[in-house]
Amino acid sequence: MAITTTRYQSPALGRFVTFTAILPFEDFGDFPNFNPKPFEMKKPLRTLYLLHGITGDDRDWIYGTQIVQYATDHHLAVIMPDGHNNFYIDNNPSEPWGKFIGEELVEMTRTLYPLSDKREDTYIGGLSMGGFGALRNGLKYNETFSKIIALSSALIMDDAVNSTEDAKLSFQKRSHYDRIFGGDVSKLPGSDMDPRQLFLDAKLPVDIFMAIGKDDGLLENNRNYKEFLEKHGASLLYYEDDGAHEWDFWNRNIKKGIEWLD
Repeated sequence: MAITTTRYQSPALGRFVTFTAILPFEDFGDFPNFNPKPFEMKKPLRTLYLLHGITGDDRDWIYGTQIVQYATDHHLAVIMPDGHNNFYIDNNPSEPWGKFIGEELVEMTRTLYPLSDKREDTYIGGLSMGGFGALRNGLKYNETFSKIIALSSALIMDDAVNSTEDAKLSFQKRSHYDRIFGGDVSKLPGSDMDPRQLFLDAKLPVDIFMAIGKDDGLLENNRNYKEFLEKHGASLLYYEDDGAHEWDFWNRNIKKGIEWLD
């Protein structure tokens, strides 16, 4: 297993970006019968593009969960970009974060590492803001990704549309949502930043794994999206588990999600 961090100049974003990768190798074996060629891949690696939540970075998943062990156990490459606080959408013409995730990052990492280029071997996942980003980009780039893991997803589309400047918390104010979604949030429903519309527009079916804590403030948002997906015949596995918006919950459920990928 190797953990690498890469910094490169992104053509899509016009700036330097960083991502961390977990790369499993073949089994080294046990003493004294070590595998002399553990770095020779028998076949290209299945890949999970894994997105962090707000205030996080490309190392969050490593610090907060046992993702390295899970990736090793399932022989799965995991690519974790630093998405800052941009919700992984094209909310600014000069910084199209959605295009970066759904196109450039996939192409870049396939150039650097022995990753499979098959749709059935390529997945996207995330937590909170990253859960939203996984749904948005997994559905928008459905010809690239075959499965989505969405944990505690910040499905805040309706909250944004109904927001006002009178909200007590800064991140619940209308101006905050306008900044996140790149303009007037009244135009959000039905746009390519709305995971509901993207599901309806998808050319290829995408399997979805969703999990949300029973004490999470985003529980109702996730239940509403679950009901929407079920109504429209999605291939969906949905969990409500003990816990809140916290790493203990995400550690348990990213393990379940990776097992589901198999």
